Amino acid sequence: MKNLAAFLTSLLCLISIQLFAQTDTSNIKLTSIFPEGAIQPRMRVIIDNDFSGDPDGLFELVHFLLSPSVDIRAVIGSHLPENNHAPSNHTATDSKSKAEEVLSIMNIKNGMPVYAGSNDTLINKNTPQKSDAASAIIKEAMRTDTKLPLYVVCGAGLTDIASAYLSEPKIADKLTLIWIGGPQYPGTLTSSVEASNLEYNMSIDLKAAQVIFNQSSIPIWQVPRSSYSQMIMPYSSILLKVKTQGELGAYLANAIDSIRILIKNFGFNTGEVYVIGDSPLVLLTALRSSFGNDPSSSEYMIQHCPVINDKGDYVFNKSGRNIKVFTHVDAHLTFEDFYSKLALFNQLQR
Repeated sequence: MKNLAAFLTSLLCLISIQLFAQTDTSNIKLTSIFPEGAIQPRMRVIIDNDFSGDPDGLFELVHFLLSPSVDIRAVIGSHLPENNHAPSNHTATDSKSKAEEVLSIMNIKNGMPVYAGSNDTLINKNTPQKSDAASAIIKEAMRTDTKLPLYVVCGAGLTDIASAYLSEPKIADKLTLIWIGGPQYPGTLTSSVEASNLEYNMSIDLKAAQVIFNQSSIPIWQVPRSSYSQMIMPYSSILLKVKTQGELGAYLANAIDSIRILIKNFGFNTGEVYVIGDSPLVLLTALRSSFGNDPSSSEYMIQHCPVINDKGDYVFNKSGRNIKVFTHVDAHLTFEDFYSKLALFNQLQR
């Protein structure tokens, strides 16, 4: 391995071939964890993630499914990085299957559209990759029968939202992209060992990131590496507050255990925490202020949208549109809400 990024990429690809035991869930009926009518949707979301990779996306998906303040319009399984360690050449299809696995455990069998994104990166910065996922984004963005704002929340590469934009540029002023990805900005203090390497989610499809940042006018809320790495969940909490919460909790905890074992077998010590880095997507949507409808527990700066060069670095662009770059995300609120919702859901299944 040349660096830790390549090492972790190999391990994350291996995760997608791990099998998790499931029990029969046919008798489980999904019921709202809150009193009926107590919480109404404040926004629409389309969830896009590489669910066949790092298990943090599974935590994010479950958290969203337990959050009634968002109207989930679609779930998209996206592809992993293209490299020699990928378990298949259809990792987006694998991600769709993994998302459907979660829905099955939660007994959500109907009414939740799940799509596979493109299994391939963009071939250039002008040609979209056609997929059901890109079509679903366009269809939802172009709706005129609702006033609820639309957020496309991405915890991996940007192939599908970039393809949607290239196919129909009019979506740019009809949605907001919230992206977990991109390196830290100049001047940001970080002790991450990955600070000098190409950021993982950007590396999945660099051309797609360039389309969104350099060519589009899509509003962006960005959670870069220096911020999403703040989402640290102790292994003690995984054992005490996640694994104990029925089949769903055990499924999530087992996903973490599987990658910990893989990493250990490669001689890498993960310590006693795990970064659940995709969870800010829930924080910045479902867990906003009651009155201001703003993610007020987190901090951001207004940044001119930079140009992303072919090395994956930012180039200052004084004429770039304003974007929100989150510098601090509220891990405490995020995880306390997650633990509570998971426990409430488990109580309903007893």
